[in-house]
Amino acid sequence: MSVKKKIGLPATKLIAIAGLAGLLAGGAAIYVKESLSGNGVVASADPAACAAAAARAEAITPFSKGQVAAMRTVDEHRPLPDLVFDGPDGKKKTIADFAGKTLLVNLWATWCVPCREEMPALNALEKDLGSDRFEVVAINIDTGDDEKPKTFLDETKVHDLAYYRDASMGVFNTLKKEGLAFGLPVTLLMDDKGCLISAMNGPAAWDSEDAKALINAALAAPKS
Repeated sequence: MSVKKKIGLPATKLIAIAGLAGLLAGGAAIYVKESLSGNGVVASADPAACAAAAARAEAITPFSKGQVAAMRTVDEHRPLPDLVFDGPDGKKKTIADFAGKTLLVNLWATWCVPCREEMPALNALEKDLGSDRFEVVAINIDTGDDEKPKTFLDETKVHDLAYYRDASMGVFNTLKKEGLAFGLPVTLLMDDKGCLISAMNGPAAWDSEDAKALINAALAAPKS
């Protein structure tokens, strides 16, 4: 079931299902059957280390509405395992490399139709709000070489997002083991210390005013 209405996205096919997804708990996501091993070392739970993330989650909860209603706070605000993926230069990166930035981490693939429709909106969000304090980290998990994802990004003029890649699907499977991912797309909001604030499965209109208000609220929320 989907709700069709205009939302002013650069990706004109994107259906505004985020509000409905909030009720369906990410029912619009494409289920992923692959069960390869994860690639991260499990982080030790330290509630004190992520106390600021819990406070930030509480502060931004009123902004999880409309087009981003499915973005919900998690039960445990914690650092995630070291998610390992390739950066634009082909060198390995982890979330720790983005210390000091609030992150919107998104996993996508070219074979995932909702992902393809969502990418231009994520690109617009990065173009509007990306800074030394915030970045959209969109990680492609297509298996094989770079040809298909790079061709898709070129065809859709998605050039404001840095090219992050994990052909092993290890990042997805790590998040699956953490109970955060059952399909694509999956999106995580993480604070500047690498602690998880909130998460969602399924697409959203990330260039909407609702999405921008959510991110700006996360940036404005107290850090300690």
